[in-house]
Amino acid sequence: MGRAVIKIKIKKFKADALIPDFQTKGSSGADLHAAILKPIQIKPMQRELIPTGIGLEIPEGYEIQVRARSGLAMKKGLSLVNGIGTIDADYRGEISVIAINLGDAIITIEPEERIAQIVCIKTEQFEFIEASELSDSVRGTHGFGSTGTKHA
Repeated sequence: MGRAVIKIKIKKFKADALIPDFQTKGSSGADLHAAILKPIQIKPMQRELIPTGIGLEIPEGYEIQVRARSGLAMKKGLSLVNGIGTIDADYRGEISVIAINLGDAIITIEPEERIAQIVCIKTEQFEFIEASELSDSVRGTHGFGSTGTKHA
């Protein structure tokens, strides 16, 4: 049984931009490539906006999430400033990746290098209903780090 395939229109804002690609049949993320003419160096703890040269027409009811590539994160310390970026269905501009160097050495991003990955996620909009009280739960108001402890 195969996976559902969502059709997403893609536009190249730069003629030499590469279309995201899946590296294996089982990949859930497609790799985004740097659409740059010359290498970019990112110093430790420095942020850089890296263009991809592409835009997407995402169907309503979906979002594209931009995620770090695990290999670059482990080997070089390259991550995303916002953890996971969201591309909304109504955005039609060029996709750029907000990268940060969390390592201790300068990272060089080469033209066409795979810099991040994108995943298509089904979404639901929701409605807020203002209330003066919320129902009780076992966890209650116990927050950060509390899920591993027992609450009475």
